[in-house]
Amino acid sequence: MLTKKLNIFVTVGSTDFDALIQAVDTLVPSLHAEGIMQIGHGQYIPVNWPYFRFAPSLSPYYEQASLVIAHGGLGTTMEVLRRGLPLVSVSNPDRPDNHQEDLLSVMAEEGYLIWCRHLDELKQAIETARSISLRRYQPPECEIHLVINEFLKNSCR
Repeated sequence: MLTKKLNIFVTVGSTDFDALIQAVDTLVPSLHAEGIMQIGHGQYIPVNWPYFRFAPSLSPYYEQASLVIAHGGLGTTMEVLRRGLPLVSVSNPDRPDNHQEDLLSVMAEEGYLIWCRHLDELKQAIETARSISLRRYQPPECEIHLVINEFLKNSCR
């Protein structure tokens, strides 16, 4: 549950997702929050919050955020969840496959994020993020060293 002043970071990653940026920009007056948008290669220029296209690191923006609204890419999703930030994630319907929907459906079902399936549900998704507590994501323990060790043992016989 978000109790402090809402500071929203919106990110589309390395591509463009004008529909998401425009949807958030339209909602800004009703959100009663501060925010900034990373718009990538997008053509739509937000008018209600500051924006930038790319940055060497998004860490400073994540550190200031109390809520992240993002495209459904794997890299961004995992970065936000590892940081323990509340995440409203929107799958980009313009992507050539639906891997984002596959990822987001599982992560939402597990309670790690809020999956906004359609942009007309974005305001409700943000309100939900304000009122619930999401599960903290714990990445699985990496066991690749055990696989490599077993391989080496079997190879040296």
